[in-house]
Amino acid sequence: MSGYFLTQIESLKNMLVATATGGTASKTEYKQIRSELISNNSLSDKLPDFINTCRSLDEFWGFIQPKISTYRERREFLRLEFHPILLFLEQSSHTPSDSVNNEKLIAVDSASIQTAWHKALERRVSDPEGAITSARTLLEAVCKHILEEENISYQNKDDLPKLYSIVAKHLNLSPSQHTEELFKQILGGCHSVVQGLGALRNSLSDAHARGKTGARPLPRHAELAVNLAGTMATFILSTWEQKQS
Repeated sequence: MSGYFLTQIESLKNMLVATATGGTASKTEYKQIRSELISNNSLSDKLPDFINTCRSLDEFWGFIQPKISTYRERREFLRLEFHPILLFLEQSSHTPSDSVNNEKLIAVDSASIQTAWHKALERRVSDPEGAITSARTLLEAVCKHILEEENISYQNKDDLPKLYSIVAKHLNLSPSQHTEELFKQILGGCHSVVQGLGALRNSLSDAHARGKTGARPLPRHAELAVNLAGTMATFILSTWEQKQS
């Protein structure tokens, strides 16, 4: 639930920044989000004080206009005012799988894996597009790490599904390597997850430019992508380690 309120707080802040710097924002949406937040007992005392007194964007303009003169100073004022509650919600938005995946991914002797994982976690809410890119990069880094450690060749042009297929075959994770229907189904699902993350990265991440009407991912989309990537990365590494032993 903290992820939802984090999105609402970010939206509220963006509307106030727009209002304070000559832009436009929805007066109705401001009132709706403000009402929801101040009625939440766990959040109301963490909101900037002026949110409680400024019931509309017009009232906020009357507050900010004589108080701070320049756009730059207004942006900085709002950044500082919202920092405590945003930090609180970001720290509360970690999922149960984070600690499990952290234990495995941080222990790997690979800077590229650790960097991609940390970026994916940090960007889930503040930068969904970047988080999706990092989620895909994480799986690619895991696959390349195993292939290089096992002295298995691959091409620089190989995409994520191709890299995973090579790794899966080496680790006996390809559906075709099993006869039990349940195993085939589960391992086929793993392959679909990898393909889906690659496709999601191509369509919704920051890896490619998009037009004015292009879809933009929300924090919940990024959270799903990062959780899936983290779980798959942990599973692949655990299987590899077991094979080595």
